[in-house]
Amino acid sequence: MWGNGFGTGVQMEKNGRTYNLRLAGTGALFWAASAGMLAAARRLPGFGQWYAVHIYPVWVNLWGRLFGLLPFSAAEFGLYGLFIALLLAAARFYKRPLVLASSCFFLSSLLFLSYTLNCGINYYRRPFSSYLGLKTGEAKTEDLTALCEWLVKKANESRKSLSAYKDGYRNMNEKGVEVMNALAEEYPSLSGFYPRPKPVTVSYILSVQQLSGIYAPFTVEANYNRDMVSYNIPHTICHELSHLRGFMREDEANFIGYLACLKAPYPDYNYSGYLSGFIYAGNALAKEDFAEYRRIYGTLSEEVKEDLKENNGFWDRYEGRVAEAANQVNDVYLKVNGQADGVKSYGRAVDLMLADFMKKRPDFTEKQTVSSCAWAGKMIE
Repeated sequence: MWGNGFGTGVQMEKNGRTYNLRLAGTGALFWAASAGMLAAARRLPGFGQWYAVHIYPVWVNLWGRLFGLLPFSAAEFGLYGLFIALLLAAARFYKRPLVLASSCFFLSSLLFLSYTLNCGINYYRRPFSSYLGLKTGEAKTEDLTALCEWLVKKANESRKSLSAYKDGYRNMNEKGVEVMNALAEEYPSLSGFYPRPKPVTVSYILSVQQLSGIYAPFTVEANYNRDMVSYNIPHTICHELSHLRGFMREDEANFIGYLACLKAPYPDYNYSGYLSGFIYAGNALAKEDFAEYRRIYGTLSEEVKEDLKENNGFWDRYEGRVAEAANQVNDVYLKVNGQADGVKSYGRAVDLMLADFMKKRPDFTEKQTVSSCAWAGKMIE
């Protein structure tokens, strides 16, 4: 009897060690595979583009369609579930640190592999701008001024149309998929399956980080902050959906969102695109010629000014150490993934906006190119 009990205990311990080793070994393979693919994307010319075009769409069609069936953000509630599971595991296995360590290592390696397949490699694909034939470089301040004047005019017009639009800021998720598919007709690199974007239920989590949206690579979902001022949402939806299409650069995601909103047949999307564009371009102009910026800002309609004031007030409420820390983390993350400007890369959408604007002007010449501009996040007042 004693012998059987002892033998059973030894066998259980042996099985437990074997299980831990297998779990850790599988995790090590996942880490090695992920690191190898990211290294290949960095160092092998063409690998990132080949993967983005031929392999990544498989994951979008698989995971994007699967998690797209859920009416809520699977990434958000998965995060809550993971946190609870870790607490329960720590309470249960705190006296068996090897079990806890091997399990955590395996889980982290699985998430790393998911990130690599659904996001990381795409940082090294051809940029969206390479499909456009736009020239960027040095630009005159008057060119930026002209863009801002045009954006203000269009923002005022679309705000007036929005006031009479019965479906304003409704069905935005469905509209987002529609307008991205419409943009893909002009730019085939954007074509493919788009799952319905989803608001984050507890959007406070994003607000305290000063985030308007986030692409969740683990579930291939486009999530956005539903608490922010409504005009931000359409542009944010298109921005995050462009990440889902494999374009990870923040400046290009902003530009793609801008283009999608401008081409949309909906006043709420138009207004979001023009006003978001003016925030980026206006902040850039303010750094070059503040007096000229103030003159143009003064031509905004009172309704638009109220929207901007409400937007600034919303984000001001969440300024603090959490937002600063989140900004620093995001800055490091972007730099690690090849965006040398870090969070400043968001504002480089102005380069593309201005190049696109100048290309369509009759007085455009190839000698006029575009300067780089940083994004300030909110409208300068």
